[in-house]
Amino acid sequence: MFRTHTCGELRLSDINKTVTLSGWVQRVRDKGSLLWIDLRDRYGITQIFLEEGMSAPELLKAARELGREFVIRIEGTVVERESKNPNLPTGEVEVRPSKIELLNASKTPPFTIEEKSDGGDELRMKYRYLDLRRNPLKNNLILRHKLAIETRAYLDRQGFLEIETPYLIKSTPEGARDFVVPSRMNPNEFYALPQSPQTFKQILMVAGYDRYFQIVRCFRDEDLRADRQPEFTQIDCEMAFVTQEEVLNTFEGMARHLFREVKGLEIGDFERMDYATAMKLYGSDKPDLRFGMAFEELNDLAQGHGFKVFDDAELIVGIKAEGCSEYTRKQLDALTDFVKRPQVGAKGLVYVKLNADGSIKSSVDKFYSTEILQSWAERFEAKPGDLLLILSGDANATRKQLNELRLEMGNQLGLRDSKVFKPLWVTDFPLLEWDEDTQRFYAMHHPFTSPKPEDISLLDTNPGEVRANAYDMVINGVEIGGGSIRIHDRELQRKMFTILGFTDEEAQKQFGFLMNAFEYGAPPHGGIALGFDRLTAMFAGLDSIRDVIAFPKNNSGRDMMIDSPSTIADAQLEELYLQLKKAED
Repeated sequence: MFRTHTCGELRLSDINKTVTLSGWVQRVRDKGSLLWIDLRDRYGITQIFLEEGMSAPELLKAARELGREFVIRIEGTVVERESKNPNLPTGEVEVRPSKIELLNASKTPPFTIEEKSDGGDELRMKYRYLDLRRNPLKNNLILRHKLAIETRAYLDRQGFLEIETPYLIKSTPEGARDFVVPSRMNPNEFYALPQSPQTFKQILMVAGYDRYFQIVRCFRDEDLRADRQPEFTQIDCEMAFVTQEEVLNTFEGMARHLFREVKGLEIGDFERMDYATAMKLYGSDKPDLRFGMAFEELNDLAQGHGFKVFDDAELIVGIKAEGCSEYTRKQLDALTDFVKRPQVGAKGLVYVKLNADGSIKSSVDKFYSTEILQSWAERFEAKPGDLLLILSGDANATRKQLNELRLEMGNQLGLRDSKVFKPLWVTDFPLLEWDEDTQRFYAMHHPFTSPKPEDISLLDTNPGEVRANAYDMVINGVEIGGGSIRIHDRELQRKMFTILGFTDEEAQKQFGFLMNAFEYGAPPHGGIALGFDRLTAMFAGLDSIRDVIAFPKNNSGRDMMIDSPSTIADAQLEELYLQLKKAED
């Protein structure tokens, strides 16, 4: 046999046992008369020890010919180590080999396969099979597995059925761009890969499967960043005969279950905050509540004193950084440069220092008396030693800019501890958002989201003021997922399509199957989709989802390992009725 034990299994209780181990050579340390091999598999590392005069010459010769990542099989006896390694679970024992068998040699790896590798992102993605041997990635995939198992266990106990939905579906014009797949048997017609199983899970509710879930692959052809991939995984769920409160309670319970079972943490109840409050206090629909610095508005106190920047502003708003009045001019200039970055977009920054001696110093002393600045401090409930940071301009843009500054201050002050978790439900989003370029409304979530019952009458008079029966799960400033109570009435769904600019014919062509299903007894229903990759990254303490996915794409959407996407043969193009434009000479 190849092994009787794994490389992470042996302990003092195994001393004197004859064992067989197989794995990869992590390193060989040759001290002349003494030689050690660190043998690794996915379970751990076991030290193999050879000694001149004690080990057979042929074994020593074979050991000295080994290189990093050679695959070997050894037989030997477990003994107690003289120099123990408390950092290894197997660190109290080692194996004295009686046989070493080379199973496969290895080229020298292009980067070190250690906890911290010396390989860059692109190189490690090209040789992903080597990168996956490293403990950090291995541990991430084990964590991902545990989260999937516990998700299924919780939902199963809640009566959910896991049901698969199709990957080859119909393209729709709403949302992100679809990946499309040409059909050979249906010339000039195309499937799309699903951005989510949304309409299928609603159909399942009409069919009577009142609790559905799926850990499902989804696809979006959009620009990439740290928390996005062209293909990603979500925990997709739907429930019938439920209110919003029942959906929130169910999935708040699931989040608490996952934190308890996988991380051993109790995160308690979720705070609730409506969208309007989140934007007013934090400038974000996914506020990080691990720290304070809620916004305070100053229009009534700051305008009318001759400072044109404030007098012309739609909004003057700021945050209080406790204990930061000692910030130097260099630090304040760095903050000003931060908010002026194109990614933030502010034109400048006003500061007010409440010095420890009780004096007040600001960057606008020329325009404001000490008494007026003191009134600002009272608005913020600031005390000596605090620092006020203030932005102004267009209301929506300024709130977003101040959100970026708030997060930057949270980082600088060490307030965004990855070991602390503050969960939140954000509710009552706008149903629609207006796009100036196309002069039309778009669904803020998707076109199947139900309006709040008390706002339905506004669909005819003021659609932009209608609130959605929608909700997002937010943890530590990250949107983990979102959902809504759905429209289940055909006439209301038809009205929604009309507001979104669909003709009756277009709506029937794109979503006729769903509209028709609503005529056969559709129950009230709602659901949620949680980003499984984002959730795993959060549990792992990572900002990027790339290292919790076994085979991710790079920022250009390429798989560096298999070199995809790639061209296909002309014969395949002809079968699919496709022609590529030839480059002009």
